[in-house]
Amino acid sequence: MRTIKLGSSALDVPVIAVGCMRIKSLDKKEAERFVRTALEQGANFFDHADIYGGGTCEEIFAEAIGMNGSIRENMILQSKCGIRKGMFDFSKAHILESVDGILKRLKTEYLDVLLLHRPDTLVEPEEVAEAFDLLERSGKVRHFGVSNQNPMQIQLLKKSVKQPLVANQLQLSITNATMISSGINVNMLNDSAVNRDGSVLDFCRLNDITIQPWSPFQFGFFEGVFLGNEKFPELNRKIDEIAAKYEVSNTTIAIAWILRHPARMQPVTGTTSLERLIDCCKASEITLTRQEWYEIYRAAGNVLP
Repeated sequence: MRTIKLGSSALDVPVIAVGCMRIKSLDKKEAERFVRTALEQGANFFDHADIYGGGTCEEIFAEAIGMNGSIRENMILQSKCGIRKGMFDFSKAHILESVDGILKRLKTEYLDVLLLHRPDTLVEPEEVAEAFDLLERSGKVRHFGVSNQNPMQIQLLKKSVKQPLVANQLQLSITNATMISSGINVNMLNDSAVNRDGSVLDFCRLNDITIQPWSPFQFGFFEGVFLGNEKFPELNRKIDEIAAKYEVSNTTIAIAWILRHPARMQPVTGTTSLERLIDCCKASEITLTRQEWYEIYRAAGNVLP
């Protein structure tokens, strides 16, 4: 598995992150097989959140793998906090409490990466800074980042937070590529020119923040996958054509499209299918040509000025 540095840190991570949001649907043996398969593929970066399954996904993961010290050192664990029922909460007390709960459920003494989940408009950056300092000094968290945040929200945090913010988890797929389209259609009078995120793609590149695309196969907001979907005939024809050339699956090409971008992103898988997980990992071995990348982009209905 090819690796990259996570943001400005010295941490080497695989270019594919394994999302564990749906691991609750697996029994213990299936979950163990899922984690073991990921590790065999070199995909040892596992993404969690305290809200996934109400915390049970973290518990299932730890139990399935038989978490202990030697196993722990062979994987990179990331989790997220800040979403509560009916609200978002980046208070110092909630961050600290959340991390303690995450560590207990994952049966580990530390997280490699902690992300703040969806933005809390009531955030006090000074409180976040105090929480991060305590977590770093105690050894409970080694690296920090955010999720679903725009450049100004990150800058606001950085005003107080001294630790580098190494990752920003954002929705991105071939069909949900507004962060790319707005940069291609600068100053054009079309919908693709609308800047919806404050040029977050360029901001993250400029500031050495790794973008972690979530839902890399989804269209809309969890409306379904575009692969094999009759709503996207031209896109699927083009992906299938390129997949045949490389002798891989359409799943592999969809991930390879994201990896081809020079921002050096780390897409987060969401599948619990072993076959699809392996297909995602194969994308690490493929580099699409510039022409192939743009052909896929245009086949999804994205326009060039």
